[in-house]
Amino acid sequence: MGSIFQPLLFLIARSTADDLQRQVEYLKAENEMLRKRVPRKRIFLQAEERAKLLKLGMGLGPAIRHLITIVDYSTFRCWVRKDEPQNVKPRKGRPRISVVIREVILQMARETGWGYSRILGELRKLGLGKLSRQSVKNILIENGLDPGPKRGKGSWSEFLKIHADTLWQIDFFSKNVWTLKGPRQVFAMAFIHVSTRRVFATPATFRPDSAWMNSQAHAFLTHVEREQLPCATVIRDLDGKYTTDFDRLFTKRNIAVKPVGPRAPNLNAFVERWIQSLKHEALNHFIVFGLAHFDHIVSEFVDYYHDCRPHQGIGNRLIGAEDSDRPPLIDDVEQLECESRLGGLLRTYRRAA
Repeated sequence: MGSIFQPLLFLIARSTADDLQRQVEYLKAENEMLRKRVPRKRIFLQAEERAKLLKLGMGLGPAIRHLITIVDYSTFRCWVRKDEPQNVKPRKGRPRISVVIREVILQMARETGWGYSRILGELRKLGLGKLSRQSVKNILIENGLDPGPKRGKGSWSEFLKIHADTLWQIDFFSKNVWTLKGPRQVFAMAFIHVSTRRVFATPATFRPDSAWMNSQAHAFLTHVEREQLPCATVIRDLDGKYTTDFDRLFTKRNIAVKPVGPRAPNLNAFVERWIQSLKHEALNHFIVFGLAHFDHIVSEFVDYYHDCRPHQGIGNRLIGAEDSDRPPLIDDVEQLECESRLGGLLRTYRRAA
């Protein structure tokens, strides 16, 4: 009996599906016509309207993708996810380290050179969470920092910064000058105070022997006492003109003499740079005749260097000047005057009286 009615049942079911399909197509076409006449493209739904659409759409299952028109299908899926109960399992393991603590770890490592164990102790002292040694070590490695502490005596740059207030550097400079006997080479010495950039230049000589060296050392020590400039360490190169007697004059005053390595001008860079400025800005522009002419050029440059020339190494200030020593603004270019030294080679500007 069932086999007799089965085709009839299929016919009835098919007719019902066709009718439903035609109804859906009609409603979709009608909805499109209505949407075209809505002035705003986006429709804002109330909470109860969204809940009703969500309830009806959930009953349709995946078929809602082909029917929904009032919002995008992705928006409908967002509604579904927000409506679903949140059964999120608690995360296992150690909680993530905050960004602030990471920045503190990196700042300590860069500023102090401490290892990860020392940094961990500082963090615990400050009460910044419970971290392990391995966590601190991993943060340092991820940011390209050595997790171990800096050992030894530190870098040369750190040594200079620590001792700058009491540190002086010494070096020779020379030039061929014309005399009655033809060209001859003269020598002089420059002493520079690393912290203030003040310079002491000696008179020139044709023979920088031991007696001349000792006399210049005495003159320098007298200058330091007169100007009240601290001197605890003197750096020099390995030039053979520095004798044992020369070094002994400093050690008797409890001044340490630190010879730098061979072929390492960067270790004596401050005085080397001053000599370069002296040559490029003054000496190289002159044909020098005799010791007196040489000493005059050097003396004029030293005075200009101390009184008129801004220095990049101390914030483009004059030696001895402070940031607060700023005169008022000028109203006219005529309020400035240009002064010159060495026949106009060295120039500086000042305010007119």
